[in-house]
Amino acid sequence: MLKSKEDIIAIIEEDQWMMELLRNAKKLNLPDWWICAGVVRSKIWDVLHGFMERTRIPDVDVIYYDQTNLDELEEKRLEKELYSLLPAIPWSVKNQARMHVINNFPPYLSSVDAISKFPETVTALGVKLDDDDNLILTAPCGIRDVLNMEVKPTPIFKETKELTLIYEERLKKKSWSSVWDKVTVTHI
Repeated sequence: MLKSKEDIIAIIEEDQWMMELLRNAKKLNLPDWWICAGVVRSKIWDVLHGFMERTRIPDVDVIYYDQTNLDELEEKRLEKELYSLLPAIPWSVKNQARMHVINNFPPYLSSVDAISKFPETVTALGVKLDDDDNLILTAPCGIRDVLNMEVKPTPIFKETKELTLIYEERLKKKSWSSVWDKVTVTHI
């Protein structure tokens, strides 16, 4: 059973596919980079559900923070570079130094700050390899909700009616409990 950050790190380290994703993302040498969101959450929930096969994911989110180049074309170039390394992976690369505009937030201070403002606490997760290839996990909203399989909004998504609506729309679209039947969802 998963109970700690160390447990989460261990299951990812044992997953050759996820480690290959991390090693290849690291090759880009991006500032403040992370693989985040669904791929991390799905791994945890697959293990907690005892699934023998990985749940299909729509994309692998790679984020970074670079205020010196906010051009979206740079993100597309980086995606192509990752596709050339692992062409079967549905890569998505986003510079968090510009992504705050999507939800009309103040500028993010870092990638971890951006992760803290993802819609759901269970998605506000990131992993990367440090300079010594040690796996690092960030969970700015904690790991309790993902381990308890309780989908809740991050604090910022409770602040306004508009953000609450975005959260609720994502719940409908994602339909997580149809894939992972032990998941409970909090509506606001």
